[in-house]
Amino acid sequence: MMRRLSTGGNGFVGRALTSHLLASGCEVRLSLRQPQKADQIAGVETVEIGSLSLKNDWTVALRNVDRIVHLAARVHVMNDNTSDPMAEFRRVNVKGTANLARQAAAAAVSRFVYLSSIKVNGEFTQEGRPFTANDAPAPEDPYGVSKHEAEQ
Repeated sequence: MMRRLSTGGNGFVGRALTSHLLASGCEVRLSLRQPQKADQIAGVETVEIGSLSLKNDWTVALRNVDRIVHLAARVHVMNDNTSDPMAEFRRVNVKGTANLARQAAAAAVSRFVYLSSIKVNGEFTQEGRPFTANDAPAPEDPYGVSKHEAEQ
């Protein structure tokens, strides 16, 4: 049986995904910045990958993986102390994602699912008119911009 790799698997969405994959009988590997945080998740293998960047070597995390769900991102930075927040969001969310995608393709991973963010569409909609797939992207903050760029 091949494994499913989930990046950011101990986050809000990642925990629900991990539970679903385990209940479906999948073998699950989580790549995390700090694997010890996943100790409470029974039945998963963890691989420490650190923060997403161009420097990550995904070889161990991708071994015997047939599908990836990529959830990890730089997000919810309340008191950003970086000198250039946009550059830091791009370093992690765009370049780090592209690095993982390139290495996954080289490792013959058959499916790469990238979870973006509703913030790519904008911050709000008009009353009674939800976002649709046909709406033009309108990200307004560095996080939303970087997630849209990573989609591209």
